[in-house]
Amino acid sequence: MTKVQLKRALTPLMLWGLGVGYVISGMYFGWNLGLAEGGTYGLAIATAFIILMYVTFTFSYTEMACAIPKAGGAFEYAHRGLGKHLGFIAGIAQNIEFIFAPPAIAAAIGAYLNLVYPTIDIMVFAIGAYLIFTIINVVGVKLAASFELVVTILAVLELLIFAGVTLPEFEMANLRMNPLPNGYEGILAAIPFAIWFFLAIEGVANVAEEAINPQRSILIGFGSAIATLVFLCVLTFVSAVGVAGWEAVVYPEGSSIPSDSPLPLALSQIMDNGHFLYKLLIGIGLLGLIASFHGIILAGGRATFEFGRRGYAPKSLGKVQSRFRTPANALVFNTVIGIIALFTGATGEIITIACFGALGLYVVSMCSFFALRKKEPAMERPFKVPMFPFFPLTALVISVVALLAMAYYNPILAAIFFGIVGLSYIFFLLFLNKKME
Repeated sequence: MTKVQLKRALTPLMLWGLGVGYVISGMYFGWNLGLAEGGTYGLAIATAFIILMYVTFTFSYTEMACAIPKAGGAFEYAHRGLGKHLGFIAGIAQNIEFIFAPPAIAAAIGAYLNLVYPTIDIMVFAIGAYLIFTIINVVGVKLAASFELVVTILAVLELLIFAGVTLPEFEMANLRMNPLPNGYEGILAAIPFAIWFFLAIEGVANVAEEAINPQRSILIGFGSAIATLVFLCVLTFVSAVGVAGWEAVVYPEGSSIPSDSPLPLALSQIMDNGHFLYKLLIGIGLLGLIASFHGIILAGGRATFEFGRRGYAPKSLGKVQSRFRTPANALVFNTVIGIIALFTGATGEIITIACFGALGLYVVSMCSFFALRKKEPAMERPFKVPMFPFFPLTALVISVVALLAMAYYNPILAAIFFGIVGLSYIFFLLFLNKKME
């Protein structure tokens, strides 16, 4: 009996929409919390290093994605280059990233809608978002990717309009106001929030099996997505902070509690919250959250699916739904875990754990890159990373430093992350290892 395969339906434009969509919520909330840690200079320096990491990582990762276009992404490359044990570590890190990022975004969606409909509890909106977008992904990848493309384009346009409104009020002096409130240590403390600007861009590789002409499409989709995101990151950072200094986009007036809404805070410095343009920009802003939430659910479903298909997790997670040809079991499993995490209410901590997963993934992926270059030099590589070995080595070094810095500043969350990895690995050794091919 022939196994049901994933459907190839994604164009380069759809992959661009997915790549930007996975990440774009990071421009709307979360990044400004790094200003409280490092100030303008601290977060700017941390972000510069993280941009360098992501650019060099993306080019290196694209080489592997084009050569091995599989839904598992990182752990496919690790399995082939480093063996099944490190393949498992890469896979569990990837799943932690993609399963723990959506609850944080769902909480932001719920809080956002609660402002408009205060009589309805935040959790109702958050869980409702989970159910709606899981169903969309189960029904079909083309529908899911088309929806993602539309909301991503609107979210990008909103950021451009935001910059158009705020940049006329920009003053260089505002970037120099209390620029390093916690000294140079603030640079390291700001790292997770710099990562949040770009978290999950690698999810493009997880839909490689569903791309039309994956070798060409992945290269175009990945490259154009990272270029777009770097531009939007710099534009949003400068235009938001340049209006009235970093504290104005961290702390609401009269409050010492950091806000998750930097763009509305920046707009409130130059217009009344009853202004038509203010309401329009904030309304469209919700699409940025939806784009990332929906996109990461899509990519996470593929990562968990391949984990099951490979035998790293129960085989039921690796089954394709026969009617829609989507990884329905994996999508539902991730949603259940995400909703459980949502009930903890610990949004900031969930973001940090997702960042730990991302960095763990990046470290193992770059080790896989070098292993594959050495182990399979004759492998067909439709795209080769420029400036080898500088690019993958740069990505590896910055990833390791960032992981160590995050562990130093977040020891309890680091223990939780490594505990999840360790316990999962023990489960793999006891129950699944001998069943693998």
